[in-house]
Amino acid sequence: MKKIFFIVLIFFWALPSGFAQLKAYSFEEVEKLSKENPKPIVVFIHTSWCKYCKMMEHSTFKNPETITILNADFYFISLDAEIKNNITFNGHTFKFIPTGQNTGIHELATALATIDGEVVYPTITILAADFSILFQKHSYLNAKALTAILEKIK
Repeated sequence: MKKIFFIVLIFFWALPSGFAQLKAYSFEEVEKLSKENPKPIVVFIHTSWCKYCKMMEHSTFKNPETITILNADFYFISLDAEIKNNITFNGHTFKFIPTGQNTGIHELATALATIDGEVVYPTITILAADFSILFQKHSYLNAKALTAILEKIK
């Protein structure tokens, strides 16, 4: 028993000291939390098949500095643009809209990711505490670029 405890203890010491986890919320949670503690909202709009989305998930959103800023000064929402569940947000229920057999896009993803009439993945949309759009960007953002944007907005 002592041996197992010792191994587990060494394992946790071996983890990087800056190890942090990004806290993600649902739209419903953010709506409730914003009433008590207003903060800007960062929405990461992505799909399961988008390679640049996966790259951001595995690099940008794993960066300790980015995680610290997001957790402290923003609410973070990860939105799969092809999710089929209804989402109620800001007094409106958004639904999945099929565009073919087993394909489609969620209305909320369309509302938040459309720039110049086009939806591209990944998209970062930052909402003010009143849910108005402050910032939108189509494309892969590395941790340094996203952190610079977040610093300007906070």
